[in-house]
Amino acid sequence: MTVRKTIFWIHLIAGVAAGLSIFIMCFTGTVLAFEKQIVAFAERDVRQVKPGESASHLPVAELQKVIKAAHPDAKPTAITISADPADAVVFRLGRDGALYANPYTGEIAVPTTTRTHDFMHFMEDWHRVLALVGDNRPIGKAINGACNLAFFVLAVTGLYIWWPRKWRTKGLRRSLWFMKTDNGKARDWNIHNVIGLWSAPILIILTLTALPISYRWAANLIYNVAGEEAPVRTGPPGSAAPDSSIPPPTSGTKPASLDDLLNAAKNAIPEWTEITLRLGGGSQPQPVTIAVKAPGAWPRTATTSLKLNPYTAEIIQVEKFDDLSAARRFRSWSRFLHTGEALGYVGQFIAGLASLGGCFLVYTGFALTWRRFARWRNSRLG
Repeated sequence: MTVRKTIFWIHLIAGVAAGLSIFIMCFTGTVLAFEKQIVAFAERDVRQVKPGESASHLPVAELQKVIKAAHPDAKPTAITISADPADAVVFRLGRDGALYANPYTGEIAVPTTTRTHDFMHFMEDWHRVLALVGDNRPIGKAINGACNLAFFVLAVTGLYIWWPRKWRTKGLRRSLWFMKTDNGKARDWNIHNVIGLWSAPILIILTLTALPISYRWAANLIYNVAGEEAPVRTGPPGSAAPDSSIPPPTSGTKPASLDDLLNAAKNAIPEWTEITLRLGGGSQPQPVTIAVKAPGAWPRTATTSLKLNPYTAEIIQVEKFDDLSAARRFRSWSRFLHTGEALGYVGQFIAGLASLGGCFLVYTGFALTWRRFARWRNSRLG
């Protein structure tokens, strides 16, 4: 068997074995390409507010009290404020959504409907764990992780198979662009070849950057290659020992207010555009973590991380993207390259388009395989 035939059969077997899961990941990936923008548009009625006459914000601590009074069961995990005066203050509730506070009136709002958010959440569950729930989620994650590996193999072997063997005009046109034909097999081959050739480089990046998300060994490999020690997983909130960088408070010392913490971040980075304060739930004294976005940051998803003393609001550590180790920078890049967000709208569009192309690759690949099987079966019967 020639090298080309060997690669072809590896390609075919991987496609048949993982095709259904790959189709699901590609379809949901297409839908999720602009997830944040779509959800933001659908919830614009609560995310946007009309600035008050005084144009001064109410204290965030006061907004938090209103939240507790109006929604006693809500447990915000983070608070996000924007430099845009038309943006509401966001009290994030993890993956369950968010509450939006008008910083001028103190009015608390929830989206009129959460159908868009819930639909995207549903698509994300299919994309990650095949929509399995409870104890079955790791099974779904393992299946999709293995099929993502198969997809990487498909993209690499496909690029070899689809690459024009002879750079002549007619053959080159069939490989590079769509041709009109009444022959079903020729049509499917042409579609499969053209979409595969153009999308394979992007699909290779998408599948590679998904590996650290699916597998711990892949995430650790990044650190090992960079000659760094992989981070150790921490326990649940509150399980960590007291941080030695925080001097033990004197008896009766109260934690700094949310506004003091946020003001410290604003003063540290005056050009800020968005600040997210993570709310901890642990019993041990730990630094308060604040992520700050600033204009002109590169990559586009980069933030500056601040660690503050929870009692004095004193800044303990400032960590910019450039301050991260090589492995952590690459890890951050890979996470947002997978969604295309690292390159902005253009990157998201390319990632979504390649994912859509993957759907056609699965369909035409199955069609071509079925024809091959039918031809083999007829030859055996005849």
